[in-house]
Amino acid sequence: MPHNITEFIMLGLSQTPEIQRVLFTIFLIIYVVTVCGNVLIVATITFSHTLGSPMYFFLANLSFIDTCYSSSMAPKLITDSLYEGRAISYEGCMTQLFGAHFFGGAEIILLTVMAYDRYVAICKPLQYLTTMTRNFCALLVGIAWLGGFLHSLVQLLLILQLPFCGPNVINHFVCDLYPLLELACTNTYVLGLLVVANSGVICMLNFLMLAASYIVILHSLRCHSAEGRRKALSTCGAHFTVVALFFVPCIFTYMRPSSTLSIDKHMAVFYGILTPMLNPLIYTLRNEEVKTSMKKLFRQ
Repeated sequence: MPHNITEFIMLGLSQTPEIQRVLFTIFLIIYVVTVCGNVLIVATITFSHTLGSPMYFFLANLSFIDTCYSSSMAPKLITDSLYEGRAISYEGCMTQLFGAHFFGGAEIILLTVMAYDRYVAICKPLQYLTTMTRNFCALLVGIAWLGGFLHSLVQLLLILQLPFCGPNVINHFVCDLYPLLELACTNTYVLGLLVVANSGVICMLNFLMLAASYIVILHSLRCHSAEGRRKALSTCGAHFTVVALFFVPCIFTYMRPSSTLSIDKHMAVFYGILTPMLNPLIYTLRNEEVKTSMKKLFRQ
């Protein structure tokens, strides 16, 4: 679609220089912790002989996705906090939009896959080894990546149709769907509904499936021993915490008609910046096997 906009100006989280310097420090620390924590989990699971179960295979993939997902948003936010001009080219904006939704979509599907893994492990333990084979697990991860790619491709194609011929100021720190829809010089009502269908409904359906799986798991725990219930609740509690931190802000942002609210930027910080940092902490602090394997890795 023809457009006369070659770049967009990002307003970011604040226009006050003093606050920007504080934000630079905070988000730089968060990003370093995110990358180091997730890379450490990937390395620990990859080189550990005791973390070979499907659960840890999925966790390693989640940590890798979290690293990529955070990297699609955080570096631009950090650098923009240092400068007055926060321009991003049209092509750069579209690239950031595609990357964020690609990794975000893959994470949504992978979290659902991880819930299915816990369901089989707890509710059908005798079938676990025959069901969750290495090839099947690799297939599920492949589906997560493919699903994220298709989801993001649809979003990108929707935005590429839009003509941008007027204002180019985005009231956000990242190129996202609703802020871009507001800048388009055409009626975007139908496209807004398609965004809800492609992003909001996907988030809501996956969240409902995850909630249903945990209800079934909790119901089945009545037949387990006290030790079995403790381990299952520890694992599932960590996973559901991650799910809630990621899905609730996403549902709030995308399960509504096309509009941009001031709180959207804070929601994006939560699911795009903070959650990738918290995931390694949540999983490692509640998992003795991972902590033990990390200690062994450091001793080598």
